[in-house]
Amino acid sequence: MLHLPACGRTLDGVATAAAPSGRPADPLELERLLVTQVPSGLPRLPDDEVRPPAGAKRLEDVAGYATDPARERAVLEEYGYRYGWERFWGHDAGPMTGIFVDQFEQRAGAGAYAADLARNDAELYRGLLSEDPAEMPGNCRELVVEQPVPEAGLHAPAAFAWCWHGVFSVSVTAVGQAPDDAVQEVRAVITQQLALLPPA
Repeated sequence: MLHLPACGRTLDGVATAAAPSGRPADPLELERLLVTQVPSGLPRLPDDEVRPPAGAKRLEDVAGYATDPARERAVLEEYGYRYGWERFWGHDAGPMTGIFVDQFEQRAGAGAYAADLARNDAELYRGLLSEDPAEMPGNCRELVVEQPVPEAGLHAPAAFAWCWHGVFSVSVTAVGQAPDDAVQEVRAVITQQLALLPPA
């Protein structure tokens, strides 16, 4: 089993916005919008070979990642969380790439969720967050962790990106042999994934 790095998915805040349209009607429709290959050529990992398992995510699954699931659930409900899908590529040890696509009732919910995850992971890994970096699409944040942070479950250099696109929040994580490798992977995957989603 592959155990994923710790992820600070605790959220806070309130989102408000007009309701969107033209979105997948269920998790299986959302799953069909996810990238199937990554530029690094890493093999796809079966959903049940990672911990916690990848694949479809309901509100209760995401809330369960937090230290206070009840509070997390309440916040996710305020954001209008509907469901998500996670997918991973890699090996039992070494480079790994993961993608998380989550769908919300409202655009603001997706944006607030992505911003919260970015801020929390920057604190967890003690890194400097870049907002709207020139090398990435708009509405994105990027974090590069050049040294391992073993106490947070990160044992190699890594890069992270969080973007929002309409009612979707997209997160990509890449753990590589070197920071530059991870950054290139994250930027390529996030750009590919955003292009597969319905127009914002």
